Amino acid sequence: MPLKRRQFVFLSGISGFGLAFLSKIQNHSSDRNPNLNLVSQAQSLTSEPTLRFVSLADTGTGAKGQYAVAQAMTQYHKQNAFDLAILAGDNIYNDGEIEKIGAVFERPYEPLLQQGVKFRACLGNHDIRTANGDPQVKYPGFNMQGRYYTFRRDAVQFFALDTNNNADWKLQLPWLETELSRSDAPWKVVFGHHPIYSSGHYGTNQEFIKNLTPLFQKYNVQLYINGHDHNYERTRALNDITYLTCGAGAGVRPVGRSEWTEHSAEKLSFAAYEVYGDRIEISAIDTKNQVFDQGIVQYMG
Repeated sequence: MPLKRRQFVFLSGISGFGLAFLSKIQNHSSDRNPNLNLVSQAQSLTSEPTLRFVSLADTGTGAKGQYAVAQAMTQYHKQNAFDLAILAGDNIYNDGEIEKIGAVFERPYEPLLQQGVKFRACLGNHDIRTANGDPQVKYPGFNMQGRYYTFRRDAVQFFALDTNNNADWKLQLPWLETELSRSDAPWKVVFGHHPIYSSGHYGTNQEFIKNLTPLFQKYNVQLYINGHDHNYERTRALNDITYLTCGAGAGVRPVGRSEWTEHSAEKLSFAAYEVYGDRIEISAIDTKNQVFDQGIVQYMG
């Protein structure tokens, strides 16, 4: 059977990451089917994802860094069409002024918006400086259904949080548990502005580790996406949960490494996700359209 061009490019590009992943599949599957061969594994890798989406944060400067990332997203879209973008806060610098929306959102992402990409935002600490962020919650282009909300796309249910210091956790935390408990989606992805685990400027958040991660573990959340630290960082799976910082959507700050870090980088970038039945493949993409990190979130059932 002839390979599609995308399949050929993908397979021809398999190197350390791809071979390691194939080996992982082979080792994981050998107990069930010792005759599983590399060809069938490669075919499973080239099957089309059920959903593609991207994420970025700390974007709303209207400066050249934001435009460079937006252009890289547009280029990625040409080769790997997606119609969902997660905007993880600090959508309008410096003070969340909605009158800047043209300069910091509508113009940078105009090519994507014209092609039907829907952005789903949450509020960052800069966003609440004007009217507590209410104008952004009401802005149609951010598709927010409140300060915190949930929506489903195919096999993935997303949960947007208000992680700001004035968030109403007495209402939000019970809401989150209720929505997580009633969800029958195989994949559960939570996003908020502030990190839980971070090797950047702001570090880890002990209150979130205490109050949020037990809910994530209890209800099988597989991925948490955030910004706030202006860098990229992907953790290893911590109790089957991957934590991903994608706050380099317009500018960068230094980032280190911690015991949980799989990859960290000080690069203007966004993250792209391909959702399959058994995994989510994550790619970090810089403004030169280069993939500088790849990872797998494995479905654990």
